[in-house]
Parts: sequence; structure tokens; C-alpha cells
Amino acid sequence: MIDEPTSDRVRQLRAQGLTPKEIARNLGIRPAQASSMIRKLALEHDSRENDENVECLLNAGWSTGLQIDGHLEWHDPGADATPGGLVTALVARRHRHRRGSSVCVYLLDVWCLGVKNALGPTTIDEQSLRHRTQQFFRGYPDPPIAAPIELVRDLVLGAAEYARQLGFSPHPDFHQARPHLGPSTGPSAITFGYNGKPTYNSGPYDDPGRVLRTLQHAVGRDGFNYTIGVDPSDLPLTG
Repeated sequence: MIDEPTSDRVRQLRAQGLTPKEIARNLGIRPAQASSMIRKLALEHDSRENDENVECLLNAGWSTGLQIDGHLEWHDPGADATPGGLVTALVARRHRHRRGSSVCVYLLDVWCLGVKNALGPTTIDEQSLRHRTQQFFRGYPDPPIAAPIELVRDLVLGAAEYARQLGFSPHPDFHQARPHLGPSTGPSAITFGYNGKPTYNSGPYDDPGRVLRTLQHAVGRDGFNYTIGVDPSDLPLTG
């Protein structure tokens, strides 16, 4: 998978008129990778051109622990809720000339691991979209809230970059769902981590030992916080 800094460099070289082979030589990647990246950039451009036809939803409480530079319009009615840094983002792009929407869903850990999962793009009708929305947000106490694509783009791409700097790669399926967000517009206005500090809450499918070793290598023993879940059956009996 090609990371976001390499993607940005491909954008720059393509804008200068370089061919895929020239870009590949310049960056030391395979021509097939360069061609794939250029196709991805075309999809991003198409998505950006259609931003007026996009509908985005986030779970209430998405901003818990985060710091936002400006953007008072990015209001979060559930900001006092604490979903452990987990954020669900749904992006539905409505087709202009045919029924239905192209939908992607991103599961984020905005305090540490970045993009934990990504689904889509999938084309579905309105009824299926409503059903999917209920399905993906049913684990939260409050209904999802509408959000501008600029916020969702900053949230998803910013979380991915934050995690990359800590040593964590996004879920492999993010490669397919990434173009749905449109092109990056620069550094995110959001400061990730809980109050700016990497904070790991272990999940059922994580490898906590690997995560902690990666964090220690990136920021040192005292540079992060963590909570590890324990199965009660693993605790020693007392009394």
C-alpha cells in the first residue's frame, strides 16, 4: 500500500505532466503502482467535483478528547460523551444520472490506531441506505449527526496520518475506500489523541502487546496512555 505522503508526491508530479513511468522512476516504485495511484487520483478528483451531492454522518461524541483549530461550525452535540475514541463515519455520494448512492463507512480510532476498518464503496438504494445507517450507528446511545464532507475528510485522513506517525497502518480495505473522500486539502485542523496524547483502549481483535511495543518505540514509555481489557476468567481466584 502506498502511504499518503507518497500519494501527495504523485499528485505533484502528475500535475507537472509526468507520465506513470517517469513518476515511478522518480519515486522508486513500480510502474504498475504509479498507474494505480494515478487512477485513484482521478477517482478522488471526481469525488471532489461531486461534493455538493454528498451526505455524511458521524456518531454524536466524535470530538471527545480531540482539539480543533477553528471551525466553530463543526459542532458536536455529544461532545461530552466518551466512546473511547471510536468514531464511525458514513459518506454517501448520490449518483447524478441514476438512482442510489455510492456509500463508504470508516471505523476510526482517533486516539491511537487510526483507520481500524473501511467498507465500500457500495452502490445501494435509499431504503438500503437507511437500513445501513441504522446498522452502523446502533451501538451509540444517540442518533448520528450530519456533518460536512470537509470535516469527515479531515477526520479520516487526519486519523490515518496520526496513526501512521505512531507506526500503525490503516486497514487494508482503506485503499479502496480512500478515493471516496476526495483529495486531501492539506494538514488536518484536528489534533488527535486524547487531549493530544496517544491513548490506546484495547479491542477484542487487537494484539495489545504489539500495539504497546509500537507506541513505546514511537513516543517512549511515558508518551502514551493505555487501558487493556481483561477477561474475568483469566483472573486468579481468591478467598
